[in-house]
Amino acid sequence: MKRPTTFLMLLIVASILLFFLLNLLLGSVSIPLRSVWSILWGSTDESVIWQNIIWKSRVPQALTALVAGAGLSISGLQMQTVFRNPLAGPSVLGISSGASLGVAFVVLLSGALGGVALSKLGYMGEVALSIAAIVGALSVMALIVYVSQKVKGNVTLLIIGVMIGYVASAIIGVLKYFSVEEDIRAYVIWGLGSFARVSGDQMFLFVSIMAVLIPLSFLLIKTMNLMLLGDGYARNLGLNIKRARLLVISCSGVLVAIVTAYCGPIMFIGLAVPHLCRAIFHTSDHRILMPATLFAGASLALVCNLIARMPGFEGALPVNSVTALVGAPVVASVLFRKRKSELSE
Repeated sequence: MKRPTTFLMLLIVASILLFFLLNLLLGSVSIPLRSVWSILWGSTDESVIWQNIIWKSRVPQALTALVAGAGLSISGLQMQTVFRNPLAGPSVLGISSGASLGVAFVVLLSGALGGVALSKLGYMGEVALSIAAIVGALSVMALIVYVSQKVKGNVTLLIIGVMIGYVASAIIGVLKYFSVEEDIRAYVIWGLGSFARVSGDQMFLFVSIMAVLIPLSFLLIKTMNLMLLGDGYARNLGLNIKRARLLVISCSGVLVAIVTAYCGPIMFIGLAVPHLCRAIFHTSDHRILMPATLFAGASLALVCNLIARMPGFEGALPVNSVTALVGAPVVASVLFRKRKSELSE
């Protein structure tokens, strides 16, 4: 790793630490830095209200944003590599749509069939949502994996994934039509995405699962570098194309499934961060891009969570609105600058 690359990587890591601290400091309730620091070190001298805000709200949100941003960014990089398509993202194969469909069945039918809206069940309702999202996402992923073994071209697989997304949206539309208003509202709120939904034991489980999955995805770095060479060259170098595609898609799909289950469908981060990292580091080498997207995704997610909870807003803004508003102009400017430098050469 060259010296400028190391410096840039350290800069991104430093930004994660800075934004994590700001996530603990800023919010609708102002807490001084000294008090935050003493609470983190286990002091019981500070206000009980402040302790609860830090430990039960801000720390879980910041950790969830950090881990979810890292997972989605790696997933997006893997999808863009497999399909060699700059518009490919974590949701491209309909896995997020599968999670949304699973949640729609549970949320939208609970009031219509059982007479009790899921949103009234509190913690049990949140657990039911997570399980439904995981089942829906993994079901679609299993279908995609089966289809990937039957078709040869990446484009065909991409089209099938998009069609699965359309079918899921159509079924969700039908469910909405027959659902009660309270359930529709609960489903729409889930669909807006939030890092605040995960807390307590759920947060510990979510972070633990992602702490296993993210390092495992780094085992595919060599495979992804070979895939960049094209199917012909990669095959000549001994790579089993079908097996490699299956592994990368499965890894990406599981990451998306888990994040969507706990946080809802978080858009844009997985699509944007790999482009940002390629523009910043001027490389396609996954030995650099994988850690770079991990750190940059975590940093961007922390920024979006910070903006969503900024003082002055009632409650919190939807994360999906913030991710698009923050990320789109940044990515557009990076791509325009890159294009301009290519034309000037």
